[in-house]
Amino acid sequence: MAKKPKLLSDLFHEKLKDVYFAEKKILTTLPKMAKSAQSRELKAAFNKHLKETRGQVKRLESVFKILGKPPRAKKCEAIMGITKEGAEIMADFKNMPALDAGLLAAAQAVEHYEMSRYGTLRTWANELGMRDVAALLEATLKEERATDEALTRLAKSVINIEAEAEL
Repeated sequence: MAKKPKLLSDLFHEKLKDVYFAEKKILTTLPKMAKSAQSRELKAAFNKHLKETRGQVKRLESVFKILGKPPRAKKCEAIMGITKEGAEIMADFKNMPALDAGLLAAAQAVEHYEMSRYGTLRTWANELGMRDVAALLEATLKEERATDEALTRLAKSVINIEAEAEL
């Protein structure tokens, strides 16, 4: 019996489950990063992104609903690796001047992964004629870009400078 061909719609659904897992993982990781951060500004940035991430999870759940599928997560090895790296930074640089620079870099790795994934999903949604889904994904993509830009400004204005300071 011939195997059913997998189409772009199947790939879209698989990657949607992947990013859903990633967002749920980020919800558990951001509070740890905020607690570890030494800078008040970085703590605030992590807490702001935590709030946004909750909204992004709800948005993804809306996408699943539009597709008529239950919101299910599929383990995302990429986000597991990125968050593992963040945990290593928290352990290896605890109470060190470069801790916040490392945390910020780990957060930006997450943002870049998310921007890549959401950009692809948005494009596929448009190609599949799912304009309402594409709009939801675009809204999240804009938030991810804004967070990345805010983190870059914070790195340049405060965090990287403090990372060079002697204790």
